[in-house]
Amino acid sequence: MQADLNERITRVGPGTACGALMRQYWQPAALVDEFDPRFDARMAERPLKAVRLLGQDLILFRDTAGQWGLLDRDCPHRGADLAFARHEGDGVRCPFHGWKFDAQGRCLDTPAEPFGSTLCQRVRQRAYPVREVAGVLFAWLGDEGSPPPALPAIDAFNAPASHSFAFKGLWQCNWLQAFEVGIDPAHASFLHRFLQDEDLSQTYGRQFRGASVGTVAGERWPMTRVLREFHRPEIRHELLGEGHTRLTTLRVIDDRLTHVRVTHALFPCTFVIPLSETITITQLHVPVDDVNTYWYAFFTSYDAPLDKQAMRSQRLDHVDLPDYVPKKGRHNDWGYDPAEQRTRTYLGMGEADINVHDQWAVESMGAIQDRTREHLGTSDKVIMANRRLLLAAIDAVAAGGQPPRPATTPCAPDTIDCIAPAPDWQRFWTEQVRARRDAAPWRQAATAEAAS
Repeated sequence: MQADLNERITRVGPGTACGALMRQYWQPAALVDEFDPRFDARMAERPLKAVRLLGQDLILFRDTAGQWGLLDRDCPHRGADLAFARHEGDGVRCPFHGWKFDAQGRCLDTPAEPFGSTLCQRVRQRAYPVREVAGVLFAWLGDEGSPPPALPAIDAFNAPASHSFAFKGLWQCNWLQAFEVGIDPAHASFLHRFLQDEDLSQTYGRQFRGASVGTVAGERWPMTRVLREFHRPEIRHELLGEGHTRLTTLRVIDDRLTHVRVTHALFPCTFVIPLSETITITQLHVPVDDVNTYWYAFFTSYDAPLDKQAMRSQRLDHVDLPDYVPKKGRHNDWGYDPAEQRTRTYLGMGEADINVHDQWAVESMGAIQDRTREHLGTSDKVIMANRRLLLAAIDAVAAGGQPPRPATTPCAPDTIDCIAPAPDWQRFWTEQVRARRDAAPWRQAATAEAAS
């Protein structure tokens, strides 16, 4: 890739071409959990925090009426930092001269001005729409006055709270290299390779190791065995609709059996993958700025309700609050252990949390990967296709056109890891996911309600 194109697809700040594209989509700004005093004691007294998104500095707060406000961080009077504003219930007040703003950005008070002054009526702080969805606060940073689009109508955003859970983590790298690891089907056979198998389906960060993918001659195979023994997959990708790509990865076991993994990419920065036979992960890679990225993961259960307290506590063990910074990183070599690399894992960076594996891969490339130095192969076909789509979308928006919009009609998207009959694998996996979806108790309840 030429250097100028690499710049074009990675820079996301105000005034950049890719930044203009990314502002055409809702982007996660924070977890609702970040305003829970259990995880940040400061929120009991002052539910306000500074956030950075797409290279913009903002403040996010909740007023006493329960409304969310997302405002530019610099006061429109003389630019003081509203991250230190006084939270006064119905709005926030700048400590410099007392100017006050509500969640909609309206100026409520300019107390140093003369009696009768109408300045307050003529001043407004830029406010951005906020939506609370599945435990995450989404923000719309598009042009002021432009209507936000609908969010994709996927299960991760529509499942009831009992069957959904959201978490996040910070990676110190550009958004695109973070996203590309999620649409790379080949890497799992190497980066996430474990040298032994065991049942760890209930252990955080290791479910992927113990996840059963079906029965072969009466024996249950964990994913790790499949990935380890069949590491030259056939990778297929197809557009199902605007901005929606389905990835099908086939690992031929023998002339009777084929392992099938189905995942999805939703433009511009979302992928959907199976965690287990009954839980999917929908993950967004959101640019904080050019060199930092938050991943937001939505877990959706099609079976039993999720134990969110357990899931949260397991994940909190691996990050430092309040910013969800991983405890492992470049500063401590991501926990690398050469003895482990020889005997237990292909990478040597721990068995307790495979998120660290992906973190190393994308952070070790540098803050912004230099794509002029890479050499892509056949197994990178999805990476190449996504970059073409991204460049075309950037050019379309720069020319005044519209970017790809994933479907707003309800869809799952359906994901699976399964061992299927080789001649009939397409029918087999579609029947499996249809049965799982139809059996989901919350889908059954919704269908019954619609019919009544």
